[in-house]
Amino acid sequence: MNIEDVIAKQEIADLVGRYMRGLDRLDRELLRSTFHDDAETDYGFFKGGPDAFVEMAYGALQDHLANHHMIGQTNIDVEGDVAYGEIYFQAFHRIVVESEERDLFISGRYVDRYEKRDDEWKIAFRSEVNDWARNDPATDDYFTQTPDSLRGERFPDDAVYKVRKR
Repeated sequence: MNIEDVIAKQEIADLVGRYMRGLDRLDRELLRSTFHDDAETDYGFFKGGPDAFVEMAYGALQDHLANHHMIGQTNIDVEGDVAYGEIYFQAFHRIVVESEERDLFISGRYVDRYEKRDDEWKIAFRSEVNDWARNDPATDDYFTQTPDSLRGERFPDDAVYKVRKR
């Protein structure tokens, strides 16, 4: 592996982090910025370009009480200005079903192709492969026990956006 490959892997890892932040904070602009304009996505239940994907994701997540995507191991193979990734993830979703708060966990992998164009890595193709899921009644009382704790919020109200203004 040469230094260019190391730099490429770090830039792609940063790209994956921005994608996750875009989902969790419902930051449409940030999420969209991770894709090339001609990118394709395949989630099984959804196939389409980046604009349609962002709208689908926003529609799916906007009614959730909370979302948290965690990146696991990342396997990235760089071949010049093209790279292939297998990115493990766990996604937590606090949802409401028939007035009951539930915790939906989905774990799987993003199987991707990235391309470096105009000196910037972006997603050219992304698919989501789900390996397991759980849907359980919510049983925590942490936030009722600690009402003054800081909580994650959506764009632009989350702390990650506010700290940049200080």
